[in-house]
Amino acid sequence: MADSTRFYEKFQPVHYDIYLDIDRAAKHFKGITTIKGNAVDTKIALHQKFLNVASVQADGQDVPFSFSDHQEAIQLELPHSGDVELKVVYDAKLTDTMMGIYPSYYTVAGQKKQLIGTQFETTAARQAFPGIDEPEAKATFSLAIKYDEQPGETIIANMPEDHVENGVHYFQETVKMSTYLVAFAFGELQSKFAKTKSGVEIGVFSTKAHQPKELDFSLDIAKRAIEFYEDFYQTPYPLPQSYQLALPDFSAGAMENWGLVTYREAYMLLDPDNTTLNQKRLIATVITHELAHQWFGDLVTMKWWDDLWLNESFANMMEYVAVDALEPEWNVWEMFQTSEVPMALQRDATDGVQSVHVAVDDPAEIDTLFDGAIVYAKGARMLVMVRALLGDDAMRRGLKNYFAAHQYGNATGADLWQALGEASGMNVGQIMESWLEHPGYPVVEVKVEDGKLMLSQQQFFIGDGEEKSRLWQIPLNANYNQAPAIFSEQSLVLGDYAQLRKQNGRPFRVNVGDNSHVIVKYDETLLNDILDHLDELGAIDQLQLLQDLRLLAEGRQISYAQIVPLLSRFKDSRSGIVNEMLYHVANSLKNFVQPAAKTERQLQQLFDQLSVKQVQRLGWLSQKDESNDDQLTRPIVLSAALYAQNRDTIKQAQALFDQYQDHLADLPADVRGLVLANEVKNYGSQELFDTLLADYQKTADAGFKQDICAALTKTQDDQLIAQLIDRFEDADTIKPQDLRAWFRGVLANDHGQQAAWDWIQQEWSWLEKTVGGDMEFPTYITVISRIFKTSQRLAEFKRFFTPKENDPMLKREIQMDEKVIASRVELIESEQAAVNAAIAKTVAE
Repeated sequence: MADSTRFYEKFQPVHYDIYLDIDRAAKHFKGITTIKGNAVDTKIALHQKFLNVASVQADGQDVPFSFSDHQEAIQLELPHSGDVELKVVYDAKLTDTMMGIYPSYYTVAGQKKQLIGTQFETTAARQAFPGIDEPEAKATFSLAIKYDEQPGETIIANMPEDHVENGVHYFQETVKMSTYLVAFAFGELQSKFAKTKSGVEIGVFSTKAHQPKELDFSLDIAKRAIEFYEDFYQTPYPLPQSYQLALPDFSAGAMENWGLVTYREAYMLLDPDNTTLNQKRLIATVITHELAHQWFGDLVTMKWWDDLWLNESFANMMEYVAVDALEPEWNVWEMFQTSEVPMALQRDATDGVQSVHVAVDDPAEIDTLFDGAIVYAKGARMLVMVRALLGDDAMRRGLKNYFAAHQYGNATGADLWQALGEASGMNVGQIMESWLEHPGYPVVEVKVEDGKLMLSQQQFFIGDGEEKSRLWQIPLNANYNQAPAIFSEQSLVLGDYAQLRKQNGRPFRVNVGDNSHVIVKYDETLLNDILDHLDELGAIDQLQLLQDLRLLAEGRQISYAQIVPLLSRFKDSRSGIVNEMLYHVANSLKNFVQPAAKTERQLQQLFDQLSVKQVQRLGWLSQKDESNDDQLTRPIVLSAALYAQNRDTIKQAQALFDQYQDHLADLPADVRGLVLANEVKNYGSQELFDTLLADYQKTADAGFKQDICAALTKTQDDQLIAQLIDRFEDADTIKPQDLRAWFRGVLANDHGQQAAWDWIQQEWSWLEKTVGGDMEFPTYITVISRIFKTSQRLAEFKRFFTPKENDPMLKREIQMDEKVIASRVELIESEQAAVNAAIAKTVAE
C-alpha cells in the first residue's frame, strides 16, 4: 500500500466491539476488538501502533498478518471480500505520553493517586484498539471495560453505562462516529449533574483534589451552552449525555470526544470565591468551543484532515457566539480582538505560513496542521467575516441544512459553502476561496493622491516575502457608502477626497469593527484626521488602530519611532482592550533597549508616565461595583508600573505579600501573579524560592500554579535558576504538560536565557521522548522564536535546528521561526537608534 492510500478505501467498518482489561499497577492492558465491515479487496490493512497482536481472525478463521511500522498497520489477507467480521487479540502498555490510554497523576492529602483517561486525536486511537483510524471511517462502538477496580471508583465513557457483569462495565452502543472521538476514564471521581430543557444529562467530573464548588461554573456553562446550540443550530443534541471531565495530565487545552469531553484542569475548574473575569471568559469559551464541536466535528466530521479547519475554525468562532449569548455583559467579542486576532495577524504575515486549508497525506504531518494561529484563530476570523456578510438568520438556515444533509457522515469545505450559499443567495465559496486557499493576508493602503481617495491591496509580510500578486475578496466595511461592500481589485479610486470628506462629515475608515482579516495603512493626511477624532472611536476601533500601526512597524512599512509619541494619546483610556493593546505595543519597544542600560531606564520612564495615573485611580484591590473594564485594566497597568520600577507600586506589592504570606493562594487572583513576581524579583531568597516551589507542588489550583511559575522564572539569582532547570525533568515537580511555560519563563528572563537555551539543546532527545508524539511539541520552537532577537542567537538557532528539518513534524515550524527571528534581528538593527531617540524625546517632553 502506498503511503497516501487511505485504509478506508479497502475496508469500511460498520461496528466495533471493543473489550479492554486494564491493569494500572502493571501499566498494561489486554484487548479483544471485533470489527464488522465491508472488505472491498482481500488485501486490507488495519491501523495499529504499539500493539502486540497475538491473533487475527476473519469470520472465525485465523488469517495471516504482518506489520508495517512505517504505516502503523497490520496487513491482512482475507479469504474473501465483502461482509466480514474481524477479531483481533492483542495487548499493549499504558503510555506516559498523554496519548492513547494513559494515567494522570495527582495528590490528595499527600497520597499520590492516578486517574486513567484517553486522548485519541489525531491518530492515537490505534494505540488502544486496531481499526480504520481515519475520520471518514465512521462506525458504531460498543465498549466493555474491566480494570483493577477499587471501592468508590467511577468509570465513564461516551455513552451511559448499560450494565456490569463479572466486573466488566458494558456501555451503550454509540451513534455512528469517528475513531478519534472514542473516550473513557476511570478512577476516584467527584461529580455534579444537571439536565437541559430537552432532557440531556450534563455531568461534570474531577478528581477529589479539588473543592466541589470548583465544578459549579462549568456545569452551569455546559448546560446553558447545549441549550443554546440546540436552538442556534436548530438541530437536537443527539446523545443522552454530555459529560465534562478535568484530567490532571492533559496536553491539549481540551478534546471534543462525543459525550465525554476532556479538559486540562485549568480550562474547566474555577474557584468562584477567588477568580477573575478573564479566567471566567477563558473557561467559558473553552467549554463552548468543545460543545460546539458536538455538532460541528462530531455529528458532521471533516472527510479528511486537510479540512481540519471545518472543525476548528467553526468551533473557534462559535465559542464567542455562544458565550456572548449566555453572558452578554462580559463583552467576549472584545476578548476575541485581544487574543485570536493579534495571534492570527502576527503568524499569518510570515512567508511560508500554511493556508487554512492544507493538503496532507503523511500521518506524521497531520499534527502540524493544528496551528492555533491559522486553523483556529485565522479560520475563526474568516468565519466571522462570513457571519457578518450573511447575517445570523441565513447562517442558521444554512447550518440547519448542512447538519441535515451530512449528519453522522463527513463533509468538505465546499459542502459548507454550498449550504450557506443556498441559504443566503450569495456565492459564499467564491468569496471565501482566497481566504481559505491563500496563505497570508492583505494590507489595504488608503491614501489621497492628486486630490483623489484611493484604495489598493497587496500581501503584507513581516520580514522577507515573495510577492505573488494575490488578490483577496475583502469585505471592506467602510464608513462611507461610496466604498464597495467587497473590494477585489488591485486598486480603486473612490472619488474626490475633499468632497467625500465634507459629504460624510467624518474621517474615512475601512474595516470598521475589525471583522475582516486585513490591516489598514492610512497615509499621513487620513491618519491624522482619524487621530484628531480619536474620542469618537469605539474601543475596538482604537485597539485596531494601535494594532495596525504595530504590525506596519513590524513589516517595516512605517517606523516604530513614529508610534512612540502616539502612545500617550491612549494612556487614560477606560477600556480594558485599549489598554491591553497599548501595552502590547509598548512592550514591543523592549526589543530595542539594552537591559539595565540608559535606554531601558528611559523606556521605564515612558512606562511610568503611561501608567501612573491609572495606577493611582485603580490601586491594587478591586472596588465594589467597579466596571469590567477596570477589572481588566488593573493588572495591565500595575504590570507596567512594576516594569517601570515605580517605588510606590513596588512597596504596595510587598505590603500585600506580607499581609498574605501565610496563605498566598488567597491573594486576589487578578494581582496575585504580580505580587509574587515582585517579591521574587526584588526581595527574593532561597527561603522564598523553597516556599513557592512547595506551594506549587501542593496546590491543585491551576491558576495559583500558573502564578507561581510566572513568578519563580523571574528570579535574577543564577543559583536559583539552576535549581529551577534541575526540576524541568522531574515530573513530580513540573508535569510535562506544564513544562513549556516554565521553559519559556526562564528563556524570557535575561538572567536565565543562556541556561534555558543550554538545557533544551542538551536535553532535546529527552524532550522528544517525553512529549514528542504530541501536537504541542513543535511549539517549543515557536516559544524560542518569540524571544530570540540577536544575530548571535539567530545563528545558534539555525545551527541547532536546521539539521532537524528532516522531521516532517518540525520542518515547517523550524523554517517559519527562523524567518521570525531573522526579521526581528533586522528590524532591531535598522531601527534601534531611531526608536531609542524617540523614547528619550517623549519622556523629556
